[in-house]
Amino acid sequence: MYPTLSDALKDLFGIDLPLPFPMFGFFVALSFLAAAYFFTKELKRKEKIGWLKSTTIKEKIGEKASTMELLSNALFGFVIGYKILGAVMDYSSFADNPQHFIFSGEGNFLGGILGAALFAWMRYREKEKDRLETPKWIEREVHPHEWVGNMTMIAAVGGILGAKVFHNLENIQDFMADPVGALLSFSGLSIYGGLIIGGISVLIYARSKGLKWIHVADACAPGLMAAYGIGRIGCQLSGDGDWGQPNDAPKPDWMSFLPDWMWAYDYPNNVLGVDLKEDFAKMGYESITGKAWPTPFYETIMALIIFAVLWSLRKRIQIPGFIFFLYLTLNGIERYFIEKIRINPDYDLGFIQATQAEIIAVLMFLSGLIGIWYFIKNKETFIPDTSKI
Repeated sequence: MYPTLSDALKDLFGIDLPLPFPMFGFFVALSFLAAAYFFTKELKRKEKIGWLKSTTIKEKIGEKASTMELLSNALFGFVIGYKILGAVMDYSSFADNPQHFIFSGEGNFLGGILGAALFAWMRYREKEKDRLETPKWIEREVHPHEWVGNMTMIAAVGGILGAKVFHNLENIQDFMADPVGALLSFSGLSIYGGLIIGGISVLIYARSKGLKWIHVADACAPGLMAAYGIGRIGCQLSGDGDWGQPNDAPKPDWMSFLPDWMWAYDYPNNVLGVDLKEDFAKMGYESITGKAWPTPFYETIMALIIFAVLWSLRKRIQIPGFIFFLYLTLNGIERYFIEKIRINPDYDLGFIQATQAEIIAVLMFLSGLIGIWYFIKNKETFIPDTSKI
């Protein structure tokens, strides 16, 4: 396993370079980039066929930099400079525990001053370039894909908050034992929490910009599935605890040509620093080999297949809402069945016991079916009139 990029460089290429960047975080960043890329392409296509339209906004140009702008940029620059120069001057501490360093008060005051001055000056210079003797209001056309940067940022912030909240709700005892550690830890993220809160936040923002939510939802669905698959690669490579239940069964003959880890894996040197056999015993599982189902790998394969299906159908099926609700249906099926070999705490609902992910997966599946039926029946209501385009 490769908890950090340094571990991967050293093992694969023999390069011993202390880069304390988490492997999981690296792939999360890649997943956001992939989602933004496919989202942008779909928004451009939907505008081209007339299903989404550009909007006109008013903005004032030619003003000098305000005091608040300079102060906010200076504050941001101070934090960046404080941490960056602090990390450079005490790189060993940063490399040993980057998470602790980032959230601690450690840093370099001189770096903070330099950063504040640089960021404030950059803002001042940028505003001076466009400054007019008399500032004026203008109208500017904004295309749907131009909002992707903002929506990606909103998805990231809302997604992380949602992922933390849903994870802590699922593991309430661990949260109560160490609330601060649970909230600040980079581990412990519920993918569905991130999806729900991040997704709702993006759709609300899109609606505020005059974009029809159902067309935006259709546009982002394939990218979301691609991002999910890429993110799971990070889970597999870092060993972040998303592995499945113990799997002591011998590899079947039909898989004989594939590596053993595709059937069962013990995740050595995982980012959590746990021994799977011991960890299974603590949770009440019996394991002879200490190996688990490599569920992140399976989810990567299934997610990329679903992405391929959605991407191939997006132009063929001209029904607003169909792609998004098909995404919900297929995502629900995938997650429900993978939960059968994963380790997650159950909720006791009285008549049934199920994990949080299983409950949400069933709701997604049912919502997907209902949504597909509804939008097929009412497709003409949601197809814009393009006769004047």
